[in-house]
Amino acid sequence: MFKLKEANTTVKTEIIAGFTTFLTMAYIIIVNPIILSDAGVPFNQAFTATIIATLVGTLFMALFGNYPIAIAPGMGMNAYFAYSVVSKAHGISYQLAFSAVFITGILFVILSLTKFRTHLIEAIPNTLKHAISVGIGLFIAFIGLRLSGIIVANKDNLVGLGNLHSPGVVLTIVGIAITIILFALNVNGALFFGMVTTAIIAGLAGKLHIKGSILSLPKLPEHIIVANPITAASDVIHYGLYSVVFSFLLVTIFDTTGTFLGVASQAGLLNKKDEKRTGRAMLSDSLGTTIGAMFGTSPTTAYIESTAGVAAGGRTGLTALVVALLFVFAAFFSPLVNSISGVAAITSPSLIVVGCLMMGSVRHIEWDNFEEAFPAFLVIITMPLTSSIATGIALGFITYPLLKVVKGKAKDVKPVIYIFGILFLIQMVFFPH
Repeated sequence: MFKLKEANTTVKTEIIAGFTTFLTMAYIIIVNPIILSDAGVPFNQAFTATIIATLVGTLFMALFGNYPIAIAPGMGMNAYFAYSVVSKAHGISYQLAFSAVFITGILFVILSLTKFRTHLIEAIPNTLKHAISVGIGLFIAFIGLRLSGIIVANKDNLVGLGNLHSPGVVLTIVGIAITIILFALNVNGALFFGMVTTAIIAGLAGKLHIKGSILSLPKLPEHIIVANPITAASDVIHYGLYSVVFSFLLVTIFDTTGTFLGVASQAGLLNKKDEKRTGRAMLSDSLGTTIGAMFGTSPTTAYIESTAGVAAGGRTGLTALVVALLFVFAAFFSPLVNSISGVAAITSPSLIVVGCLMMGSVRHIEWDNFEEAFPAFLVIITMPLTSSIATGIALGFITYPLLKVVKGKAKDVKPVIYIFGILFLIQMVFFPH
């Protein structure tokens, strides 16, 4: 099934690669439910939904795409869902927000069955792609700093430095130190092992209290949150969640496609003869997003951490299959994960470090070219300051074509970017955001 001989690999190598990938991305099992629970999603529901979405997306990638790439709920999208989309002020509950995710998943499936997905990726300027990645990174890092208490609200300057002597902040700083040391030493699974070590320290310091057993039989979610496309579409229309759907769709499309191409290229698996196989693989994240929304998690994406498994020799879907099975095994540890969720210092270092890693894309922006630099700057600065990925994307898509036209470079911009810019302008002016 996996054609190991053709890929010049072995079962042992693929299993080791699967374990390596799992360890590098296992932090999402803890971090994702914690972030979603801040939006009101029951923790156990979010935990199980995370496992289900990962299982669906990664299994499809393994069995039908035969690529060593894992699919799971994406960082950034979960934070956007929890802290921007869900809003008591605008009457947007997490159930309504999942309607937007569900519609995103369906549209994603449709686009994945056509070449429009690839054309859209090619049409979006590299400047905006990189700026969006950087902006999301800052957004995630800011959330980590805020949840840990390192940064607090300040009347004079909106934000300020927290109490560095408080136990929670001290523990967070220790966790950051441990994690960055592991990263500096190139330890596979640095984020995961950083959380584990910080959790042990928290336990010894009396900050982590495990309630009962650390193991339990996996439980199915209490109910399906959204399943009817018509109802979901009605919710999106009634509450004007167009920009939310578009933001989810846009970010997941180029995030997953970019990651997929990058990892597959690293593994030497890109081949024009395998277009059908590649097409099936592209369906993986869209199916994960759709099924995940039904049970209660934010959009899924291909994980860049899969490069660790590729570096360990992973070349086929067997690597992804091992990752999927390990996530199923992790489902037995929900009581432990639930206990850890009560200590922000354990997970905050991961958010901050992931934010740092996403900042790397800033080097690809043409800062000496104003019509490229300013739209990128707007995207990057507005995402964390407005707590809205959609706002950052909107301002980028509005200003980029405008500056190109002013500079006499209108032909350098693809028609679809003008369309998006006009739609975003209408949304910003006439609809609540």
